[in-house]
Amino acid sequence: MGLIPKISVLLTVYNTPFYMFKRAIDSVLKQDLQDFELILIDDGSDDALADEYAGYVHFFREKIKYLWHSNCGQSESINRGIACSRGAYITILDSDDEFKTNHLSSCLDEMAFADLIASNTETVVDEEADYFVPDRHDNSKVIHVDDCILFATLFGKRQVFSRYRFSKSYAADAHFYEQAAGEYIVRKVNLRTYVYYRNIPGSTCSMLKQNTIAQYLQQQLS
Repeated sequence: MGLIPKISVLLTVYNTPFYMFKRAIDSVLKQDLQDFELILIDDGSDDALADEYAGYVHFFREKIKYLWHSNCGQSESINRGIACSRGAYITILDSDDEFKTNHLSSCLDEMAFADLIASNTETVVDEEADYFVPDRHDNSKVIHVDDCILFATLFGKRQVFSRYRFSKSYAADAHFYEQAAGEYIVRKVNLRTYVYYRNIPGSTCSMLKQNTIAQYLQQQLS
């Protein structure tokens, strides 16, 4: 089995364009802290893309574990990734985003003060509206991404991720964070070492917010 890694990075993928997938993988491999394992969970991607993914990660098989299963959604894929992981700490990366080179080391430093953190991101947008996502309490409203708990910025001790499962629902990340807050020390920090690409059409948040952004901005101007 080899040495137990300090950090397990979980990356779920489902038909993500290969160039985005490669960007995400490469950003993990270039971390200034190299004591990690990367677990790639393919949530039932089309055969052609799955072959591309597997072919690329084969070159880094000492660092990357590749898992494939029929489509079951991001939350369940992460739950399965957690079960297969070995690290003392666990974090997540979306397949269309990337880490800055100091992301893992910066998050690990925060573990001196918390059991679980979420952080703000360096958010890449095409327009002002991209900074906003549907409010989980009322999908007819939107909130700024800095006011959200984001799946992929979660970083914490293994026992926290083992204690709870991610639910199959919108804002499963926020629900997980709130559950953890009942038993563990949780903190929202302002690292901005996670690069969040909000300018990608077709994402879940993009589709949900199509009918709410215009209404929100109109309210702000009235």
